[in-house]
Amino acid sequence: MSSRTGPRGTSVSTSQRKHRSRSTPRYDLEKKPKKKDLKTTGTTSLVSIPNSIKLTMLNSGLISFERVTFKPETDENGSISETIPDRPVELKNFPKLCEQRRKFPVLYKLEFQTAIKVETHACRHAQKKTNSHKNQNQKVTPYDYNRVVLQTVDREPDSDYINASYIDSILKPNAYIVTQGPTEETVVSFWRMIWQERAAAIVMLTKTFDFIKVMCVQYWPPSKDKDETYGEISVGIVQEEELANFHIRTFRLYKMEKDVVVEERFILQFHYTQWHSHTCPFSNALLEFRRRVRAVVGRRLATNNVTGPMVVHCNDGGGRSGVYLAIDANLELAEEEDCFDVFGYLKKLRQSRKGLIENEEQYKFVYDTLEEHVVCGVSWFPVSELSQRLKQKSQRDPVTKLNEYQKEYQQICKQTPRFTIGDCAGGHRGDNREKNRDVLVVPPDNFRPYLTSFQGNSFTDYINAVFVDGYTKPREYIVTEWPLIRTQGEFWSLVYDYECAAVVVLCVPPKNSQQYPPFWPEGRHSKKYGPVFTIDHVSHNHYTNIKTWIFRINKKIVSLTELMAGLKAPPKTVQLFQLTCWPMGHKVPSSTNSLVELMNMVERWRQRTDYGPVCVVSPDGRSRAGVYCAANACIEQVIQHGEVDVFQAVKTVRRHRPQLVENMTEYKYCYDLVLHYVLHYLNKDMNEKK
Repeated sequence: MSSRTGPRGTSVSTSQRKHRSRSTPRYDLEKKPKKKDLKTTGTTSLVSIPNSIKLTMLNSGLISFERVTFKPETDENGSISETIPDRPVELKNFPKLCEQRRKFPVLYKLEFQTAIKVETHACRHAQKKTNSHKNQNQKVTPYDYNRVVLQTVDREPDSDYINASYIDSILKPNAYIVTQGPTEETVVSFWRMIWQERAAAIVMLTKTFDFIKVMCVQYWPPSKDKDETYGEISVGIVQEEELANFHIRTFRLYKMEKDVVVEERFILQFHYTQWHSHTCPFSNALLEFRRRVRAVVGRRLATNNVTGPMVVHCNDGGGRSGVYLAIDANLELAEEEDCFDVFGYLKKLRQSRKGLIENEEQYKFVYDTLEEHVVCGVSWFPVSELSQRLKQKSQRDPVTKLNEYQKEYQQICKQTPRFTIGDCAGGHRGDNREKNRDVLVVPPDNFRPYLTSFQGNSFTDYINAVFVDGYTKPREYIVTEWPLIRTQGEFWSLVYDYECAAVVVLCVPPKNSQQYPPFWPEGRHSKKYGPVFTIDHVSHNHYTNIKTWIFRINKKIVSLTELMAGLKAPPKTVQLFQLTCWPMGHKVPSSTNSLVELMNMVERWRQRTDYGPVCVVSPDGRSRAGVYCAANACIEQVIQHGEVDVFQAVKTVRRHRPQLVENMTEYKYCYDLVLHYVLHYLNKDMNEKK
């Protein structure tokens, strides 16, 4: 029986085509258009076809998007459905729009290619020979009509030029200045612009150094101890706050004449540190970053009468800057008018500066991030409202029969990333497969710690462990499973290689357990684990429900190359904490107070050391560990900012290992831990810090 390929790549037999229902429309895709017809008839041959069929044809590659025009259609609710929106979309309809794009991904390409076909303007000033060396990327330069014009400097030709453009938001003209990251040659011009334009804030979206390339010079002093001068402007660091994904710095700018300060100003720099080139960051982290920017900038605009634009830059003032502007401007529009205009604003961005939103992947990220904002809403609240909020969250919805905890956890599960076997290739290799307790819980290669200590040719760089971000530091935790007999050497290599300050063990297996063999010296004698590592007992202290040991890790050099180079491996010290009130098989510990006290003990120990990551050990590398990491992040947020956001903390710990916080009981328990900390520890800890 002959067959051919249908519109979705399915096989359609000849007999099936003969016996089709008479209700099949005349534009049936089984009758594939002839190539000659497509060339001669243009878009007219497709005018009568409904949008959904056109999209199917686009997705299947039967037609190219250059040939297609879409007409408004009425959906089942009687409202007009636009395939490419020609007007702002109400927030209540935005998730449906995003769902349509997930179904037909070609729409991202269609919208992006349509939007960037805008009339380009002249860039004569940027292309001058005297100015071309001031551009990091010759493809991303300002148009003449909206470039930032600096006040000229005597005897310096073209000193009015800087690679920077005024950009409108959706609601406000000249709301932003988008510029490239300063270079050695342009750093003085950058600070001249900041001063001249009375900038409201600086938003930096790149690392200074990324992928063996300098993205942007560090245009501020290296420390608080010494100010630096750039041309006529001196800059000092007043304050610096570090969070996992971004830093907030307060700069003091001042001008001096005859060693006297004649004018000074203060400006905040928000530096997003986890957005690598050619990638997209995590949506929830960028939304939190934007919230912080807007909270501070809004407050400054209200109190200090600062009316200047916000200065936004990545490395070249192109893709990443455009993504941030699209998200920020649309969220501002949503606050005022309850709608988004993603497609319309992309057209405006591209008419204002080349390269803003560089590719379809970044454009899709804008959609995904705005959808996350709509679906998740505001999940943080002041710590003063904690008790009241938890009572509200326990109440069941009469329609869905779910309480707020259940709704939140369901939403987290929907948005948790899913990794393929290819993403986790290292753990599925033949020589690593037996190092996993569960083949379904394997770390993705991008987020696993690679072992660096050489232990012999039979050892690899693999251990079943994954990095987890904290609140103030990226990769603050390393979550791993209880070591097997064959992986104990790898475990101590992990602790040694990554200079872990502490090891937290969240279970007590049965004595003489074959499944969970002891992996630290139980007595005062030293013990060897693997061919390289020997663990010495230094001291121990046991408390109610918590046991602690201090160990010295000794490493033997066995690599011939390292021996010939005369390398030595210094011993390292680690403290191991074991919680003894969380029996195997129990979903939560029998003493919440002991778990919170354990967290405090670990934090006090880290303050005495160099704040290395904490290695968190659970029986299977999934249960319990997520609770520990998420609750710790929440407690840090309570201390630093007086806020609670368990929802986002749990989303964060599940980024790299989706199985963390694996059920509703653990999710609810995260809230209970934070409440317990606030009621019993917060005031005491705050007084100690003062």
